[in-house]
Amino acid sequence: MKLQQYANQPIPHFLLVNLLGEYLRPNEKIHDLTKAGFLEPLKKGLYMLGPKLSNTTPEPFLIANQMFGPSYVSMDSALSFYGMIPEQVYGISSMTTKSSKSFQNSLGTFSYSSIPSIYYPLGIEHLEIAPRQNVLIASREKALLDKIITSRGIQLRSVKAANAYLIENLRIDESDLKELDLDKISDWKPYCPKKEIVKLLIKTIENL
Repeated sequence: MKLQQYANQPIPHFLLVNLLGEYLRPNEKIHDLTKAGFLEPLKKGLYMLGPKLSNTTPEPFLIANQMFGPSYVSMDSALSFYGMIPEQVYGISSMTTKSSKSFQNSLGTFSYSSIPSIYYPLGIEHLEIAPRQNVLIASREKALLDKIITSRGIQLRSVKAANAYLIENLRIDESDLKELDLDKISDWKPYCPKKEIVKLLIKTIENL
């Protein structure tokens, strides 16, 4: 019963030890509960309730926030969440100030891309996407910037090339691009990697 109150939350190891404090060896109990399907590991030191205790799982974005931090959900995951790209996204993409990293568990792949600390805090939204499940996620503008800044091999040297990338490659609708707050992007530009590409992005959207 103590564990079931965390049905929609990732559970860190230290909390499990506290909840199972009446056991002489709580770590052995955690191992036994995991083996029996009452707990499911997300990574070392982080768990969620297994199918024998709960038929629901925490929101993947919440898990992404807690798997590795500091981090926030961004790029394709955020763009899909906002309905800006049509493709279904597999795996959760996030940004971090630490080295890039990825994790694999029963829920899929969780990848984290490294960005400069001065750029990191810009445009992060705090959203409640389900009851008691609050997540850190990039705004529309930041998610698009993160995608452009961290994707390898993008060569945007003209408005025409940038337009083709946004509309033909990413398949973002023109109306969604026009709704982006260019003042925000312009304010962030001094702190962004690849400043010339950001400048070109602003010009491209202004010309739509």
